[in-house]
Amino acid sequence: MSASTALKSADEARQQKAMHKGQQTKAAIVDAALGMATHVGVEGLSIGALAEAMHMSKSGVFAHFGSREELQISVVREYHNRFEDEVFKPALKKARGLPRLRALFDNWMKRTSVEIDSGCIYISGAVEFDDRPGPVRDALVDTVLTWHGAMKRAIAQAKHEGHLNAEVDEDQTLFEIHGLILALHYEARFLKTPESIARAHRGFDHILARCGARV
Repeated sequence: MSASTALKSADEARQQKAMHKGQQTKAAIVDAALGMATHVGVEGLSIGALAEAMHMSKSGVFAHFGSREELQISVVREYHNRFEDEVFKPALKKARGLPRLRALFDNWMKRTSVEIDSGCIYISGAVEFDDRPGPVRDALVDTVLTWHGAMKRAIAQAKHEGHLNAEVDEDQTLFEIHGLILALHYEARFLKTPESIARAHRGFDHILARCGARV
């Protein structure tokens, strides 16, 4: 190997190492920002507070995102990725139809039970950005609609498998299931209503019974 080739290889190795380190640092910042956002909301994120928590300069944090808005979008996407890992992907191991639909709701409830003490980015983000058009709102809407799409497909599959009545309105069923989660957050976090989680589970069972669940 010539000296110039060796130098080039060493330079490329340094660049790759620096890039990898940069990716690790960015991931750590997003993780810390997500932790903050569950308590103060996506809009409440501050470059200054995040820099202090990471023991970095403001410019150091800013350099990884370019703007506070891009940081917020990264947090929304990371929240969605974790939501998928905990709720959606495990449910795919269940049989198509009602078993998968039940798994999606059960996994959703497990995550919601934890978030009662912290907060849900989907819900707090909806309050913060419902009337504020822009990229952050778009990212929130996109992730929520992606999740809604997965739930609606599970409902449709349950109909196709004969686990639910053929005339079941998929959009209405999705609306009612989503309503249970929203009600649970309000009742458990705000009103501190006892047995809210159990009531949400019973509500889901009532929806399925009304839809003619047969598994």
